[in-house]
Amino acid sequence: MSDFEVKAYPELWQSLDVDVERFDKARKMLGDVYAQAFLSQENRPKAMAYFDEMIAELHGGRIKELVEAKAEGKPVVGTFCVYIPEEIVLAAGGICIGLCGGSQGSVPDAEKTLPRNICPMVKSAYGFKAGRICPYFQVADFLYGETTCDAKKKTWELLDRLIPTHVMEIPQTKKPQSIALWHEEVKAFKVKMEETTGKEITEADLAAAIKLMNNKRKALQRLNNLRHYNPSPISGKDGLLIEQIAFYDDPVRFTEKLNALCDELDERVAQQVTVQGQKSARVMVAGSPMALPNWKVHNLVEGAGAVIVNEESCIGTRYFKDLIDESVTGMDNMLAALTDRYKEIDCSCFTPNNERIDQVVKEFRESGAQGIINYSLQFCHTYNIEEVRIREACDKEGIPYLSLESDYSPEDMGQMQTRIEAFLEQLSD
Repeated sequence: MSDFEVKAYPELWQSLDVDVERFDKARKMLGDVYAQAFLSQENRPKAMAYFDEMIAELHGGRIKELVEAKAEGKPVVGTFCVYIPEEIVLAAGGICIGLCGGSQGSVPDAEKTLPRNICPMVKSAYGFKAGRICPYFQVADFLYGETTCDAKKKTWELLDRLIPTHVMEIPQTKKPQSIALWHEEVKAFKVKMEETTGKEITEADLAAAIKLMNNKRKALQRLNNLRHYNPSPISGKDGLLIEQIAFYDDPVRFTEKLNALCDELDERVAQQVTVQGQKSARVMVAGSPMALPNWKVHNLVEGAGAVIVNEESCIGTRYFKDLIDESVTGMDNMLAALTDRYKEIDCSCFTPNNERIDQVVKEFRESGAQGIINYSLQFCHTYNIEEVRIREACDKEGIPYLSLESDYSPEDMGQMQTRIEAFLEQLSD
């Protein structure tokens, strides 16, 4: 089908103490899966070539860039959560990257230590570090952890034995006293980054970082809005892929390349050019994040002929829907503005979380979708339980709805395919 491969850098990996022999098998498997899922699509936008190359260099060329940056004194901070104040990392001269955590292959490594009945993303992530099979874990100076769920906050204690892990307390309500707590955590993180780099963050540093991240989020908003056209000018699989790459790529380069893609998508909208077909059923996905390379739901939905036009997810609109006010001056005021932006993230850790229920319905209306698929990872209790309220809201609004719960294994693919195909038939009635 394709000579595509995720490129090998064995000497680089060896220098980072990666289990090279084992990781190389995963590299080959990722390349095969990617070629089958993404490169087999016909009529893709030409500008997707950059993102294909980014996957080819994901564990090589990009890692080499990070190693070179570290040699220049720029610390690398690894994270799983959109609650990390990336602007502070950038303002201090650091680099913020996502970590591996979306594959079944590392779960057995984690289950040697962690309980089996916790979320697959937490197990997968821990297993990648325990098994030394993720170059991003190996290149990071320290990890940013948070308290968005019990599985994570207890795993950080164990992960800290393998790599230094800085934990920030995320509030569970949006009461003024809770936001005040988060504000103090943000200020403490600024001190942490200044101590790490030996550099005091100035107002100019933070203003530049806020502008950089706002530009990146504006580009992602632009892509999301373009996906809402009917017919959508890009597949949902490619949309998700770009959202996932956003956590790994250099933010300036990513923004430039994404805006170039959006320029092409503008032309495709005008010419009614699409990947999935002119009359494909349109679906929105809401729920748990889909860490790379978790493409299961998108593969099944679009393999059945529909198109996914929106992700209400941490790898989706929760990451980029809100910007920071760039007109604010003064360090204290700027940190307060930053805090205000992050408190708008509708993580399911909050209670009550009425804002997220309203946001799901709002995004459904804006996306032009015909139905919602709610996706929950197994044992992801906050999203699993909040699914009840999402379902009730869809019933009230008359929105066709399907709830899926899954993990990273392929064992439930057949059952999920049957349910998805039945749901899509409902949309075509």
